[in-house]
Amino acid sequence: MKKKLIIIVSAVIIILVGIMTYFYLTKEKTVSVEYQPEEEITNEQMRQTIVSLYYKNKDTKELMPEGRVIDSKELLENPYKKLVELLIEAPKNDKLESAIPEGTKVNNAKIEGDIVYLDLSKEFIENHAGGQEEESLTIYSIVNTLTELTEVNSIKILIDGKEDESFKDGKINFSEPFLKIN
Repeated sequence: MKKKLIIIVSAVIIILVGIMTYFYLTKEKTVSVEYQPEEEITNEQMRQTIVSLYYKNKDTKELMPEGRVIDSKELLENPYKKLVELLIEAPKNDKLESAIPEGTKVNNAKIEGDIVYLDLSKEFIENHAGGQEEESLTIYSIVNTLTELTEVNSIKILIDGKEDESFKDGKINFSEPFLKIN
């Protein structure tokens, strides 16, 4: 009886050792290799960020985002003012155009709570072509761009520091903050 028990225990041990040896020999050997970049990343490249600027499509007359790579240091002082200034500039894509009237200047931009108070020059109203659709594109070009920032939910537009202004035709006034339309 003892002999049979010793043979069974020995057989089980041999089988277990065989299974362990099989898995040890067949598992993949992981070799860690240090990644060597082809070129070093410069401090300037480390500081770059992508922002979305909303421009008007020349063909479809719809707002389209354009990604722009900028140095994140440019956004440190006043990101809201900087983004609108970038939006006033011409887009890089030839199929897009700025919806903001020529000559518009950003006097100031500040955030209070989740509302950005954007003070624009009188050219924003005076140089606008007019028409409710064009005016709406202009407003939401700004709103969509600034609400890409997580802390911003709406935009209050001032003209040379004055509230409750409106476009020349009076269809869109700036008495209430503009919310992003999804």
